[in-house]
Amino acid sequence: MVDGNIERDELFPTGLMDVISIPTVDKQYRVLPSEKGLTLHSINKDEAEFKLCRIEDKTVLNGGNVQLNLHDGRNIRITVKDSNKPEEDVFGTLDTVKISLPRQEIMEHFRFVEGASGLIISGKNMGKRGKIVAVEHREVQKRKKALVTVEDARGTRFQTTVEYVFVIGDAKPHITLLEAA
Repeated sequence: MVDGNIERDELFPTGLMDVISIPTVDKQYRVLPSEKGLTLHSINKDEAEFKLCRIEDKTVLNGGNVQLNLHDGRNIRITVKDSNKPEEDVFGTLDTVKISLPRQEIMEHFRFVEGASGLIISGKNMGKRGKIVAVEHREVQKRKKALVTVEDARGTRFQTTVEYVFVIGDAKPHITLLEAA
């Protein structure tokens, strides 16, 4: 099973944060980045009931409703009560939503802000995680190219671009992670 759905094709593609379950042997895994690339991380049944998805883009639909376009190709429609009140739309690009599997309902929302827990998903620091301590926005750069500083539990700081950081929780991660190197 991938993300709560039965997949019979052995070549079915999986990617970052996907939940893979093998019911016959009662095993569940989450696809996470490591220093060597994407790897399977064993998780418990409770954790296999949700997935974290990064919001890559947002679209305003007819009637003022909002569609969230997620990193794994999913789209989730958010119904707003009053399309003239943008404060109802609390979701921003690069924020993360925790969705239930397989129903795909939003359980929680984590903003891409300083103090949030982040995981570096690409580049030379891939697999490293910690607290986002600084986000350097520059007027002439696109937002996804802004620099982000992530500090791990030992106090070591890593710098990468915004597009390589995936928020995995508020002050602490909401998923179990691979052992720190």
